[in-house]
Amino acid sequence: MSQTTSRSRRSGIRRGEAASGWLFTAPVILLLGVFLVVPVLMALWVSFSDWGGRGSPFSSGVHFVGFENYQAILSGGGLAEQDFGMSLKNNAWYVALVVPIQTAVALGLAVLVNRAILRGRGFFRTAFYFPSVTSSVAITVLWLFLFSTTGAVNKVLSWVGINGPNWFNDPDGIVHNFLGLFGVKQGPSALTQNTLLGVSWWDWLGGPSVAMSAFVIMAVFTTSGTFMLLFIAALQNLGGDITEAAMMDGANGWQRFWRITLPQLRPTLFTVLTLGLIGCWQVFDAIYTGTRGAPGKTTLTPAYLSYKSSFVDQDWGQGAAIAFILFVIIVVFTIFQRWVLRERTVSKRRMRLYQPAVTAASQPAQSADSSADSRGVRR
Repeated sequence: MSQTTSRSRRSGIRRGEAASGWLFTAPVILLLGVFLVVPVLMALWVSFSDWGGRGSPFSSGVHFVGFENYQAILSGGGLAEQDFGMSLKNNAWYVALVVPIQTAVALGLAVLVNRAILRGRGFFRTAFYFPSVTSSVAITVLWLFLFSTTGAVNKVLSWVGINGPNWFNDPDGIVHNFLGLFGVKQGPSALTQNTLLGVSWWDWLGGPSVAMSAFVIMAVFTTSGTFMLLFIAALQNLGGDITEAAMMDGANGWQRFWRITLPQLRPTLFTVLTLGLIGCWQVFDAIYTGTRGAPGKTTLTPAYLSYKSSFVDQDWGQGAAIAFILFVIIVVFTIFQRWVLRERTVSKRRMRLYQPAVTAASQPAQSADSSADSRGVRR
């Protein structure tokens, strides 16, 4: 009888805790539902409809059109497909350059300012982080001034005999420019005649335009400081026992960093890469403030194209479709990144290499135990 009573009391307490939990989280759930879930579902419906932007998207005048909006930007063969292909190509090169560079720079800065022998570490942390808290609009306007034809960047380049480009007005790809130094002006027919999303393979492989390269530099400059703080927090939580053991074994600084420090930063590295990947695929404010896709649509991105299709061209269905395709791209890259950085078990081949060391380390312990047992028997 007592056991039944205690069980009913515990179940009652648990029900009370569950009710309290739901009560405290209800405001947040309500806010997320009203301002996040409902708009996302509405946008999903718009991507499958012919809504013109006026009135309710659920009115009787709005019709279901299936995958027409998606087909227009993926295989329509018109300007919508070419614009989406160009935006995807521009953003892909942007991600491929910004994410690894900003991660490497952030990690390098974190290791630098985390060193105990560095004086004024607080000043350097603030200086490196300061661009991250500055308005992106202000940074973009500053960048337009610095990278203009007569700007400070070209002035500095002229001091070393380099004639700087007209940065934000040059639509040529940097890979094409590099090949042009060797006299390669036109690609093979296999690359120029075959297309993907309305863009030739020769243009896909041409690299980011000179204008987009300026945005790449700006992204690295403004985001490395934020990710530096994440790496600093992770470095300060690492124990020094393993590093000291490696130093006793004769490992140099690079070996200690590559074999000991970096593997312990795997969770932080995944966070930094994921945040960088999402931020790079969603780049919008710099493009909107700076070039709006110019020159020659070589700075066009899917996020800005979604805005332009919806609010400028009043094609809300295609704008919503671009947004959801971008969402799928981000999810796929995040899952792939998670798979690459997953914890891997040691293979049997490598375990065989470690087995002699494990056996040698276990033998002294076994001999010590046996000697202790023998001393106990003698007593």
